[in-house]
Amino acid sequence: MGKTKTVNYNKSGIENIPNNKPVTYKIKTNGGKTNYTGSAKKGRVQERLREHLKDGNIPGTKIQIEQHSSIRDAQEKENRMIKRSKPKYNNKGK
Repeated sequence: MGKTKTVNYNKSGIENIPNNKPVTYKIKTNGGKTNYTGSAKKGRVQERLREHLKDGNIPGTKIQIEQHSSIRDAQEKENRMIKRSKPKYNNKGK
């Protein structure tokens, strides 16, 4: 299991997320409910999170990330998290 970090879901929060390892991430509401779960490969973490942010900031929303040693580990963890919590905006049926 990797290192976990939680930041505000805005441009400055995303800039504070490490980009040096693959991650799994959860986008959470201010009530703590997970709306979306995803993974991103090394070097693309911040870019991927900014893609979700294009619709603007939602006050109180947080991102929780967990670093992994490989993208395969991150994707396997993402699949388990989606099956377990069934986030509102994950609709690919992973």
